[in-house]
Amino acid sequence: MRMNKDAFNTLSKEILDAAIDVHREMGPGLLESVYQQCLVKELSLRSIKLSTMVPIPLQYKGYTLNKDYVIDILVEDEIILELKSVEAILPVHEAQLISYLKLADKRLGFLINFNVPLLKNGYRRFVNNF
Repeated sequence: MRMNKDAFNTLSKEILDAAIDVHREMGPGLLESVYQQCLVKELSLRSIKLSTMVPIPLQYKGYTLNKDYVIDILVEDEIILELKSVEAILPVHEAQLISYLKLADKRLGFLINFNVPLLKNGYRRFVNNF
């Protein structure tokens, strides 16, 4: 059973709060893998269920093709988190998250760039049939 919008919104706020805590603690300019490890820990401390490095097989006309995509963090089996530590978010980063949402049949995802002075300026929400 899928989450309702209120549950999505509550969880989304927790994710944003956790990401802000990580950014406040670690600051900008580190490797993406540092932020991923710290965010996983922060979400776990908040008792939020998650999986990391989740493979998404590519399906085409009922066939599984020889290509997997990998979600950085999947929260509560519903929300995709794609983490970056880059100078600027590019259209290719947005396309990556949109592809993951469609291929994994998930409704909500966040693209989080930790390499910014204020995290709210690096936090983008994407929806798929929400």
